Amino acid sequence: MRYSDRILSPPSSFIRDILNVTQDPSVISFAGGLPNPISFPEEALKESACRIIDNEGGKVFQYSTTEGHLPLRQFVADKYNKNFGLNITPEDVLFTTGSTAGSGPHREDAAQ
Repeated sequence: MRYSDRILSPPSSFIRDILNVTQDPSVISFAGGLPNPISFPEEALKESACRIIDNEGGKVFQYSTTEGHLPLRQFVADKYNKNFGLNITPEDVLFTTGSTAGSGPHREDAAQ
C-alpha cells in the first residue's frame, strides 16, 4: 500500500510542540490550560469521581449533550445563585472541553 508524502510527513503542530516542551520537569509553563499539578486537590477529586461513578454508573463515561450534563449544570446554577445572589438557570451554564469550544455563536447570545 502506498501513502502520500503529506500523510507520511505531517507538519509539526504548534500545540503538540508546546506540550512536548512542558513534559520536561525543569520547565515551568505559564501557558493557559496547564496549571501546576500541585494545585490539584487530588483526594477531593478522587472522592468526587468515585461518588459520581457510584451514583451514575457507566453513563458518566459516555458523551453528553453539547451544553453538558443537566444535573451538573443545575448544581452549578444553584451554587452560584446561593453564593453570589444571582438568578441563573441551567440553561445559562455551558461546559466545554476547552476555551475555544466556548467561542461559538452562543457567546453572541450571552453578550446581548
